[in-house]
Amino acid sequence: MEPRDLSAHVAYEAGRGVEEVARELGLDPDSLVKLSSNENAFGPSPAAAEAIRAYAPRVHTYPKSSATDLRERLAERWDVDSAQVWLANGGDGALDYLARAMLDPGDGVLVPEPGFAYYGMSARYHHGTVAEYPVRKATDFAIDADEVLPHYDGERVVYLTSPHNPTGSEVSLDEVEAIADGTDEETLVVVDEAYGEFADSPSAVALVEERDDVAVLRTFSKAYGLAGVRLGYALVPGEWADAYARVNTPFAASEIACRASLAALEDDEHVEKSVETAAWAREYMYDNLACDTWESAGNFVLCEVGDAGAVAEAAQREGVIVRDTSSFGLPECVRVTCGTREETRRAVEVLNDCL
Repeated sequence: MEPRDLSAHVAYEAGRGVEEVARELGLDPDSLVKLSSNENAFGPSPAAAEAIRAYAPRVHTYPKSSATDLRERLAERWDVDSAQVWLANGGDGALDYLARAMLDPGDGVLVPEPGFAYYGMSARYHHGTVAEYPVRKATDFAIDADEVLPHYDGERVVYLTSPHNPTGSEVSLDEVEAIADGTDEETLVVVDEAYGEFADSPSAVALVEERDDVAVLRTFSKAYGLAGVRLGYALVPGEWADAYARVNTPFAASEIACRASLAALEDDEHVEKSVETAAWAREYMYDNLACDTWESAGNFVLCEVGDAGAVAEAAQREGVIVRDTSSFGLPECVRVTCGTREETRRAVEVLNDCL
């Protein structure tokens, strides 16, 4: 017996971890600075960490009430009904729920290239097909109707990322609307705002109440520093929000994840510190790196370094882990996560030496 044909599927390639690099190079893990996975430089909110400790003895219970509380809290924050909040095991889990709700076998999705590989992966898992639109260096990685719609051919879902990973570019609300207006009535435009807290631009959630063909993804992995507990969510139009009950994996949002996220939502100071430090780090990299960079609205900066593999390997040997973006189709670039001020200064010094 063998599994079904998976030849069209690709494995997700994550940024390298501290322990992995330390073992490979024979270095002390505590001496390494990891700036390859766009994680929060300050970790989770102390309130979230305390919530994890407090609820650890109760993880034998299913997270029914905590999930309800979190959906209501997020609904209040975004001014939507709680039914429109689809909690999931990370943002990728929310993508799976949307694929289950939207795709019949053979339906297509349109995804950015380069972009988050899981858009296409999730569609293929659900027997969908994948087409791409380019996010091009020649246009400073702009994502707008002029770039997207020429590649649209009736796909059921169109994915936009704002801020876009790995480039940091944004999609304006006017362009989201133009793209939604330029697609069929039965096409859903999904705006992935995983890095939305780091951007100054308004969220596309403003369109969710006005339209039935726009949904938004958000996560607790980035600004809230909870990547390890895996909690993301979609905000969907009210007209079909009740589909969640039929596509939701039972209790996918764990008790620990829900309690930690509820606590994190109350700690505005932690998020503000994270966002402000990321803004400082972006400017520091623009001003001090000895290579071209692109303006970013996320907690990372894309840098043109020539041979990305060679530069990333050299930086690792000096104790700084950055993301070689060859897997994104950008072999001449590395992506550097915004660290603390100390980490960012060290990363710039090491990268300049490598260059």
